[in-house]
Amino acid sequence: MKLLIDSFWRAAIYCLYPRVIGLSVLPLVLIVAVSWLLGYLYWDTAITFVRGWLDDSAGLAWVWRWLEGVGLPNLKTVVAPLLVIFSFTPLVVVASLLAVSFLMTPALTRLVAERRFGGLQRKQGGSLLMGLWWTFFSLLLALGALVLTLPMWLVPPLALLLPAFIWGWLTYRVMAFDVLAEFASTDERETLMARYRMGFLSMGVITGLMGAAPSLVWASGALFAAAFVILVPVAIWIYTLVFAFSSLWFAHYALSALQALRAEPLSASVDEVLDAVPPSDTAASPHTAARLGADPQAKSDSVTDVVPRTSA
Repeated sequence: MKLLIDSFWRAAIYCLYPRVIGLSVLPLVLIVAVSWLLGYLYWDTAITFVRGWLDDSAGLAWVWRWLEGVGLPNLKTVVAPLLVIFSFTPLVVVASLLAVSFLMTPALTRLVAERRFGGLQRKQGGSLLMGLWWTFFSLLLALGALVLTLPMWLVPPLALLLPAFIWGWLTYRVMAFDVLAEFASTDERETLMARYRMGFLSMGVITGLMGAAPSLVWASGALFAAAFVILVPVAIWIYTLVFAFSSLWFAHYALSALQALRAEPLSASVDEVLDAVPPSDTAASPHTAARLGADPQAKSDSVTDVVPRTSA
């Protein structure tokens, strides 16, 4: 717990560094460009599709009649954009995570290493190809869990908790690997991820809950169409900054744990430290050893037999 809290406040302070703020803008520019392109090409198509699905849904017909009865007939027009935005939000989260993972996490990890762990050896336990596979496989598992738990999102408490746990697990898997890939060996990485699994998972869930906050900005952008163009990039930047904070948090936590692991004394048995002396054919028998204490001449001869003679 002490390491968790210490890493947390250090990561919060590092977020105020101009270098960190500058790095957070790079993924933002990329994500905003992709989001704008997708919205420009498919926004009208997506809205039309969702509205048609809502109109054709027999189960929702009574909802629309009830809204018209209470004097809210125009609320139906807001539901389609909200559904599109909430469906698009997980994609933005994943894109932000991937962008931070590949653009920011290595740079932020080196920043932490330079300032706090200058003498930490880099063992390069994870390659770029291995990192890509690890991220892709973890992403598939997270999306699978997202699809399987989607019906549970209709329950209000689970709608807040399940995404946080899923994104938290994904953040833990991706961030912990990326931070340790350069500095830890394969054995060290596996040891740390097994030993500090609960700590890593707690950090991922906390940052997952922090990442749920920008959803309010997305909802505001849907309700206030005039501010949509401004609020959506703000929400994306908040997502990116949250993941940047998680990168710093994981970097401080993982590198501290790695340094402590390498500082641990090696536990080895006597047989591992001292090589076993191979049996010698000329070694004295038990009867000869018993006579060594009584016969000095025999002791001298036995020692001479055991120790090899060197030629002049």
